[in-house]
Amino acid sequence: MTASRPAPGNSPASRDIAYHVHGYTNLAKHEKVGPQIVSRGNGIHIYDDAGKEYIEGLAGLWAVSLGFSEQRLIDAATRELSRLPNYHGFAHKTPDVTIDLAEKILELAPVPMSKVLFANSGSEAIDLSIKLVWYVNNARGRPEKKKLIARQKGYHGVTVASASLTGLPHLHGDFDLPIARVLHTDCPHHYRFAEDGEDGEDEETFATRCAENLEKLILEEGPETVAAFYAEPVMGAGGVIVPPKGYFEKIQAVLKRHDVMLIADEVICGFGRTGNMWGTTTLGMKPDMMTMAKALTSGYIPMSALMISEEIYQDLVKQSEAFGVFGHGSTYAGHPVAAAVALETLAIYAERDIVGHVRAVSPALQQGLRAFQDRPLVGEVRGLGLIGAIELVKDKDTKAPWPKETAIGAKCQEYCYDEGLVLRAVGDSIAFCPPLIATAADVGEILTRFDRALKKTETWAAQQAG
Repeated sequence: MTASRPAPGNSPASRDIAYHVHGYTNLAKHEKVGPQIVSRGNGIHIYDDAGKEYIEGLAGLWAVSLGFSEQRLIDAATRELSRLPNYHGFAHKTPDVTIDLAEKILELAPVPMSKVLFANSGSEAIDLSIKLVWYVNNARGRPEKKKLIARQKGYHGVTVASASLTGLPHLHGDFDLPIARVLHTDCPHHYRFAEDGEDGEDEETFATRCAENLEKLILEEGPETVAAFYAEPVMGAGGVIVPPKGYFEKIQAVLKRHDVMLIADEVICGFGRTGNMWGTTTLGMKPDMMTMAKALTSGYIPMSALMISEEIYQDLVKQSEAFGVFGHGSTYAGHPVAAAVALETLAIYAERDIVGHVRAVSPALQQGLRAFQDRPLVGEVRGLGLIGAIELVKDKDTKAPWPKETAIGAKCQEYCYDEGLVLRAVGDSIAFCPPLIATAADVGEILTRFDRALKKTETWAAQQAG
């Protein structure tokens, strides 16, 4: 007798495991919700285990830039699996395809860069950058210059070091984070943190205050102890926060005065998302190091990278000579299959002019999102390129948020699912980040489905208030 088994993901055991890994509590209902089992993808769509179609309006997790069925990436992985399924970068060995990828990434660098180091996730790339910041300052004879500054609501990962930089309390609580030497400064969200009233701050004034507070923090800690400042060009998981006018110009002037490195976290913004190849270009940043991941391979296979300047590289050489070896590496860093997929991804970006496509389509998203500004629950609409957010509030005039236990963002996200649209609630902000291949018509359908979900949310909110 042949026993049948449930389809993958459909057995009670697998659902229970999935819940414990990814389940969450819907505070609006005070009951457990999940999991949503995804069984396949095609283009900008995914399908659950019941066959329901959804538009993936967050590109998976800000990552699947070329959609869920790009055959060229599948073929690239298959070819490399047949040619060189694995090799490492230890003992003076390196896969040829990994060298090709490093050279291609350096060609795309927004500011002069020298070398590329590979890892497997954005969190790992951030961790590596921290190690290098500390290593370089030892090489420079500055063993006390080790403190790192990131921003409230910034997101840089979930490993011990990268989660410490992340400025979200739920990633710190009971994990004994942040670790020592990690500091946080202002979140550059003008709508939420600028001073209101008759003498309220415009964007430029608010940016000036953010820079002044950063400098105050550096001076209080001692410039001789502060090594690096970490920033996403546009903050992603903190709520899609676009910095105010003049922000990075003012911030970088402070960093230059006190010899503090700038590390740009391009994990979400890189490879066209903001309408340029890099968010650093869009926001006028000049980093000493840059991390990247996600759209590097269109999310098809894990890979991340860290670009470093020539000055940093020379200090790494100098210090490693003192030890006889550069003491860092990992088994899968620069994996040939991942490198092959990344190279094909970059080739597609160039051949299809993905950056030009984003520039052509982004007005449909940005103008479409701003059309919701007058809706009763909408406090702020923000974004650029093909990334944006709508923040839901209880009172538009005072910007008062809904009570936390109401979880209106989660409720709106639930209604989006009902409408066949996957978006992400970041607190009470609803994030939009469609695959870069989305057309203006696709964006129109995303907005139509969101409109229906928002109307349901408005009805529900009126019931809560009344």
